[in-house]
Amino acid sequence: MRLLLVRHGETPSNVDHLLDTAVPGPGLTPLGEAQAAALPEALADEDIEAVYASPLLRTRLTAAPLAAAVGLEVLVRDGIREISAGDLEMLPGESPEGREYMRTVFAWAAGDTALRIPGGESGEEALARYDAVIAEAAASGARTVAMVSHGAAIRMWTAARAANIDIPFAAARPLKNTGVIILENSPSGIWKAVSWQGATVRPAAEGGPTGERVETAG
Repeated sequence: MRLLLVRHGETPSNVDHLLDTAVPGPGLTPLGEAQAAALPEALADEDIEAVYASPLLRTRLTAAPLAAAVGLEVLVRDGIREISAGDLEMLPGESPEGREYMRTVFAWAAGDTALRIPGGESGEEALARYDAVIAEAAASGARTVAMVSHGAAIRMWTAARAANIDIPFAAARPLKNTGVIILENSPSGIWKAVSWQGATVRPAAEGGPTGERVETAG
């Protein structure tokens, strides 16, 4: 299966750099609406056979133009929602708490899944729900699937599950609104990232730049 993980369009909370993860969440800004409207053309070369979105309003609004363009219904699944900020909800992403949120998310990807965001979920819980939706899509027989999800959740899952993505690579490369990570799985079920926002992914052994700021949730 070819998997397109798409971050939603811009929201007011993105503009204000806030940890905004609760359901249903905000809608899109005018720019976010334009980004969503541009998705069908951006993904026109992909033979998309299923479109998924999280239950948050911003992902459903982002997925709608793409689904309409390919003649599909949006499949809404709770498992691909954003990682809950818990007690950190609506705090600035640049705050110490916001930075701790992302450090925890990438610690999960590195295998420390017992860690829990204060008042939120653990890595075990977050990965399990995301894995379940990916498995559902793989079992459906669809050859190319688009999932409109969220920045922290997409990067965490990709860093944890793609064989050729390491933590420094994912941490150094924030996803822009409607940015896309494309992955493919082998017959043995091993995932490999093919591209990250249009750039070909190098093997994990080559690493990537580190020390750059990681993005906030959303």
